[in-house]
Amino acid sequence: MRYLMMFVGEEEAGEAEQAKVMQQVGGWWEKYSQSGAIVGGERLKPSSSATTVRFGGSAPSISDGPFAETKESIAGYAVVQVPDLNAALEMAKSWPASPVVEIRPIWED
Repeated sequence: MRYLMMFVGEEEAGEAEQAKVMQQVGGWWEKYSQSGAIVGGERLKPSSSATTVRFGGSAPSISDGPFAETKESIAGYAVVQVPDLNAALEMAKSWPASPVVEIRPIWED
């Protein structure tokens, strides 16, 4: 079964701290990529680079930045292929970076 893991965290990290975390993330990513569990994913640019399209009213409105003002944002994502939710949870428990990993099943036809 495929799942989307969204890595949610605060963007305010010092350069030295960020370098350490990225090294740990690289190890995590390599481990699960080699096992075949990660089938896709990317690191995202900061939420300040986002463009949001809001619907409602006569025409969509477009604005710079994330939809909601918050300290936390999605920093990256991985698409994983594992037997079940328990396997995805085990992967998420070992995630070394952001404090929140949201897991969603991907629709399969």
